[in-house]
Parts: sequence; structure tokens; C-alpha cells
Amino acid sequence: MSLSEASKALQPDMSVSIGGLDLSSFLIIASGVWPHDATFWRKPYTEGVGAICSKGLTRYPKAGNRGVRIWETPSGLLNSIGLQNEGLQAFIEKDLPEISSSEIPVVVNLAIETLEEAKEGLIMLRSVANRIAAVELNVSCPNVDFGGMSWGSSEEGVSKVLEALRPIWEGMLWVKLTPQAKDLVGVAMVAQRRGADAVVVSNTWLGMAMDVDRKRPVFDRITAGLSGPAVFPLALKSVYDVAGAVSVPVIGCGGISCGKDALAMLLAGATAVEVGSMLLHDLRCMKNVYHEAREKLTEWGMSSVRDIVGKGRRGEI
Repeated sequence: MSLSEASKALQPDMSVSIGGLDLSSFLIIASGVWPHDATFWRKPYTEGVGAICSKGLTRYPKAGNRGVRIWETPSGLLNSIGLQNEGLQAFIEKDLPEISSSEIPVVVNLAIETLEEAKEGLIMLRSVANRIAAVELNVSCPNVDFGGMSWGSSEEGVSKVLEALRPIWEGMLWVKLTPQAKDLVGVAMVAQRRGADAVVVSNTWLGMAMDVDRKRPVFDRITAGLSGPAVFPLALKSVYDVAGAVSVPVIGCGGISCGKDALAMLLAGATAVEVGSMLLHDLRCMKNVYHEAREKLTEWGMSSVRDIVGKGRRGEI
């Protein structure tokens, strides 16, 4: 064995399995931040990446929200994009053939507006199921006038979504939850009972900004979704709470900006993590997060990233 081969053999295994879906890395690019340009679904941009979520997609094209859409805050970002996208038909015909030809698994984020449109969308996706690693049902978008977060805010809403959609999709089905839920743990437990293969915890928190010079709220919709490092402690607690209550994999999401953040999510019980806002600052940040995490695992003498899942709950490391 050569020196380089021996060095590689000593490095921790960074692969994970999410409900039977095997990924080469525990790091996933979150929905809403990554271009559908195939150039960005290949190295060097995908180093350390296990899967990429599409932008939030709807059955029909959506123009998104008017007015200001992005506003920086201390250690965070407010966004009011409003699910702007070209619709599922355009994604299937134009984007999916290109991005699915790379080695990176495609996770389709399907935003739930009406159940009928969501059903139509899943039926359309069945025709290209071989190109899709998983569907992530987005019941948590805070920036739309109907659907979105309203589905995920209650156990009843999530139950209705999965009762209608789980029978239609035979592949991996994740549910992206909202931290605005009245009982996040209860909602996650319902998602599990209704057939979710994994839950993503979670989407953005509701916030707002005031334009002092104009003496009015920044966003036309008043509120927007807060993400970035500012929400990491909140997201970590959410992951800890949910992971202690469900047996399906939990995918942590919210404010991750470095390897230690990512490992903290796993120690709290997450099987994998999604990174979003940090990519708007640095398109290649996944590489840094990956290597930082691997170095820490090596320091701990761990042979696999899987070995630390939930260990922080019991103080075993």
C-alpha cells in the first residue's frame, strides 16, 4: 500500500445512509441557494457534497414576491424570494437532464401550495424517478400567501399532506418542517407515522426588518425568512428535540457555517445536515466544512462520521 493510500485509509468515512439512500457525504446543499446550471453540479463546486436540493419547485411557474427580496442582518439573512421558479414542467424538460447527469444525487424540493397541484407534480416526477434520489416536501416556506408554512404549522396539516401524497411517490420522501410549528416535535412524529422517510429540521424563522430611512418595513409582505449563523442555536435545539422523539433520520438545517456546526448537529442526533445561506457568501464553502469536520473526527479517533450521531445526547465523546 502506498503512503497516499495508507493516509486515505486512515481518514474517517464521511458517508451516510438516510432511510436507505446512500450518500458519499453527510453534507447536503439546501434548497433555494444552488443554481440549476449543470456547471455547478460538478467539481470543484461539489467537493464534500453528498446531495443537492433543487430550488423550491411548484406545479406551475411562479414569479415570486415583489419588492425587496434579500436583506442582510447581523449574522444572518432575511429573504422573501417567494418560491420564484419556472415550474415543474420546465425543470423536468430543461434542468433535470443536465444536473442529473453529474455524480451528485438530486433531491427535488416540491413546495406544497394546494394538494391537487402537489399530486400532479408528484405524478409528473414519477416519469423521471430514476433521475431523482429523493423528494423533499416543503411544507415550511414562510414567504408565500397560501400553502407553504401553513401546511407545516400543525399536525393536522402535515397529516393531510402525507395522507394525500405518500401513496403517489414510492421513492424516498423527506418532509421539510417549519420552526413556526405549534408543536415541532408533534409534527415530526406525525410525519413519521404518515410515512416520511426522513424529516428536515428545519426551514427559516420568521423575522422582519424596518427601513428606518423610508420609515416602513423593508418587505412588502412585512415578514421574511431569517437564516444564517444567527439561527444556528435555535436550529440545533430543534434538531435535538426532534431527534429524541422520532426514529426516522433527521436532517439538520439552519445556520451551519463551519465543520464544528455540522458535527454539533450530528451529535444532537441528526444523520446528515443541509447547508444554505453560507453558500451565498462562498460557493465553495462545502469543501471547507467537509474538511474541518473530517479533521475533527480524525482528532477524536473516529472511523466514521456515522459513529457520532446522537453521541452528544449521552455525553459519550
